[in-house]
Amino acid sequence: MARDRGMRWLPETVLRPGRYLRDLAKRSPSRMAVLIFFLAAVLFSGLLTLPVSSADGRAAPLQDAVFTATSAVTVTGLTSVDTATQWSFFGQVVILLAIQAGGLGIVTIALLLMRAVTRHLGVRGKLFAQQSIGGASKLGEVGQLLRIVVVTTLTIEAILVLALVPRFVMIEEHWWEGLWNALFYGISAFNNAGFSIHEGGLAPFDGDLWILVPIMIGVFVGSFGFPVFLTLIIHKWHRRKWSLHTKLTLTTTTILLAVGALAWGLLEWGNDRTIGHLNPAEKAFHALFASVMMRSGGFALTDTNESTPITLLVSDALMFVGGGSASTAGGIKVATLAVLFLGIIAEARGDRHVIAAGRHIPDGSLRLAISVTFLGATLVLVATGLVMTVSTAPLDRILFEVISAFATCGLSVGLSAELEPFGKYVLSLLMLAGRIGPIGLAAALALRQRHLLYTLPEERPIIG
Repeated sequence: MARDRGMRWLPETVLRPGRYLRDLAKRSPSRMAVLIFFLAAVLFSGLLTLPVSSADGRAAPLQDAVFTATSAVTVTGLTSVDTATQWSFFGQVVILLAIQAGGLGIVTIALLLMRAVTRHLGVRGKLFAQQSIGGASKLGEVGQLLRIVVVTTLTIEAILVLALVPRFVMIEEHWWEGLWNALFYGISAFNNAGFSIHEGGLAPFDGDLWILVPIMIGVFVGSFGFPVFLTLIIHKWHRRKWSLHTKLTLTTTTILLAVGALAWGLLEWGNDRTIGHLNPAEKAFHALFASVMMRSGGFALTDTNESTPITLLVSDALMFVGGGSASTAGGIKVATLAVLFLGIIAEARGDRHVIAAGRHIPDGSLRLAISVTFLGATLVLVATGLVMTVSTAPLDRILFEVISAFATCGLSVGLSAELEPFGKYVLSLLMLAGRIGPIGLAAALALRQRHLLYTLPEERPIIG
């Protein structure tokens, strides 16, 4: 408490915010990141409530501003209002800035700010950076890795924008409109955000491969994660030198891409409301595009609400898994799924250790994978129950929207726009929790390890 006259009852966090942030950065870098994430959502929500952010010049409803800002900061892509008609050019710029902030990673921004405040990263901060970004074999390399993260992000985004500019300039009336569209979709694609500034999303560009292919590639590459980028930058295509994480991520991602495309294509092949009226080549492309976007991209060429119930169920599973660790994608991450699957195989074989690619995976990694998965399932369960209290929509639609929010995917069956304000706030909190939860949990568990100096008698409970 402050001792100054007239302010003795004010807390230290109010009187000396700088000192509080420095102390928080040293004590708990993960909490620092969560705080900055939350403050970023509040900041962009405030900007979107300004009349200048709306196309009609009137302040947007608070729940829609909060929902859109949170969706952008968490690079989700769910919207409760049409981005193309609700927001002005200024509002769309705000959304794009929020996407970029979320894509670079609030965790990365927090670490950069922490370094600026404390002049250096402490041991706990460097451990947290290793857990969040990956790729550092030595603690002293973290500062360099942070710079690589920023440069890599901006470089890939620039390549996507350059690939999209010619086509957009050709189809738009003014060249600056084409440039803006290319910039927006290039950043939105790599960051797996799924925001679109055209009515109907990407549906008006159905069949235009000059636009759809770069966007699809941007989403796919963005889901790899910075640890994979760092490995490829250092070791190129020398697969023997790749880290286990890179091998697991790329292998699992490829398998999920193929399985998702095959499942979605077969289930929707005869559905005239989606792709049933198209020729086989067009159906195959739609299936591949849908599989990429179900991983966290959020763009759609067909009306997701017109998909069959079993297609929605398959999409739920793929969205829940998400993309790579420390990537712009959400979900529990493909490496988590790989470790769980390898653990099941080891148990079925009776192996004492979980082994992959000539490496022994520590038991702690398996426990962490179980914890992240359980946390994700719990968040989805609680949020589904809360939304059901204010919505009469069928369970499959509610569950789809909830998983899309948790996994920061952005695919929607239209429920977000139909919900009462309470439901929109629930999904907003879920998007934040989905983006922060697995990262925060992993970081917290990585930094909190007890070393007991004794052992207790072993006894196995009955499982199954």
